[in-house]
Amino acid sequence: MKILALQLKRIGDAVLTAPALAALRAEHPGAHITLLLSGAAGGLGSGFTAADDVITYRSGKANIGIWSDLVTGGFTHVYDFTGSDRSALMAGLTRASVRRGYARHARQARGYTQRIDASVRDLHTLEYHLALVDCPAVAETGFSPPTSPVPAAPYAVVHPGTARAEKYWLPERWAEVIRTLKTPVILTGADGDEERAHIDAIERALDGFPIQNLAGKLSLLETAAHIAGSSLTLSVDSAAAHFAAMAGVPQVTLYGPTNPYHWHPRHPRAVLLQAGHTAPLTPESLLPKAKGAPMRELSTDTVIRGIASLSQA
Repeated sequence: MKILALQLKRIGDAVLTAPALAALRAEHPGAHITLLLSGAAGGLGSGFTAADDVITYRSGKANIGIWSDLVTGGFTHVYDFTGSDRSALMAGLTRASVRRGYARHARQARGYTQRIDASVRDLHTLEYHLALVDCPAVAETGFSPPTSPVPAAPYAVVHPGTARAEKYWLPERWAEVIRTLKTPVILTGADGDEERAHIDAIERALDGFPIQNLAGKLSLLETAAHIAGSSLTLSVDSAAAHFAAMAGVPQVTLYGPTNPYHWHPRHPRAVLLQAGHTAPLTPESLLPKAKGAPMRELSTDTVIRGIASLSQA
């Protein structure tokens, strides 16, 4: 049995595919599982503990080897978590006897032999992915970064960056919260111009307050390892929040325009804070069609109280 999982979306979506892969592994322990990622998500690589192989599709490249392997790889089962024209074409080229995609992607139907009727609007992303593989969930895990050197605990990881500028919180508010933390602080983030400018603004607002700035200096897996070793991870809705959720570490996640219903960490040491609210949200209070609010409507006092609530739990 040779399984191909197609996940060509962004880093956060890729991480949240891990529990579905773990469920596939538990259901088919003797299968060979290949995971195909795209772009920057390929840097997650060996963090997927249920996959035997992880390969990366490079946008703008010919990827001749990948296209050839799809045809000749002998895959028997394909699970398309992406639902794009490209991923459906990939599924079809394998000629696998079982090729599963989501029914909502009607245009891509020719690539599949089975179409799963799951609602992305009504499910958490983890459940949405599990619906595709139709295997019992084994745990909300399946992603674990390889061991790499991290500082001695306790320390807090603050990850203020994200791929979407509207999810940035105000630099001066990050600085105010960081000053209240009782443990050494490590800043992590990507090396893009916009994220670098955002982190530089936070450092200026800190005005010499001691932190260790590792933004742009760590690989994805090294970032995940630092988060997994932390005593607290504080971030916006980003891949960092998903790394913390997979590791089960205490975390506070800040939401603004995005709806936490679909993306929130689901372990008991997670605090969810939404712009426009003054108290943490509970999983039971989340609604699939709830509207967000600008990040400026999330106060520093709300975040500080959210962090304090972790120590009281």
